[in-house]
Amino acid sequence: MHTIISPLPNRTRSTGTEPASPDAFRQPNYDCQEHRDAMKLVVYVPGVDAAGVEIEAAGTDLTLTARKSHVVRVNWQALHLEGAQRDYLLRLRLGHGFDYTAMHAEIHQGVLTVTLPKRQPTAAPARLRRVA
Repeated sequence: MHTIISPLPNRTRSTGTEPASPDAFRQPNYDCQEHRDAMKLVVYVPGVDAAGVEIEAAGTDLTLTARKSHVVRVNWQALHLEGAQRDYLLRLRLGHGFDYTAMHAEIHQGVLTVTLPKRQPTAAPARLRRVA
């Protein structure tokens, strides 16, 4: 005898737009190098390609999300690798001294390099002195 299983209604299906729990991510190792005219941020995200990287600057905060491409193999078995297979999330408070719109990022073999140029100091208006 055949059993027909009807699909779940759309309202109970997961749409994938719910925010992920903090346990779904782990913080990557990173290194900050300050130069005279910029700051170089090197983030180690093995298993991530360029399509999985999202960088967002909001105010003084920089949020970097790097998602691995998850491939389910035919012979998949749980080996307690769930922690090692989590995606990466890095939140840094860098301040107002950087030009986030001129940010440059590149990734090569799991090493993401983000270059943040420093803002040029604005010239203070000349103070008027009273002479007489």
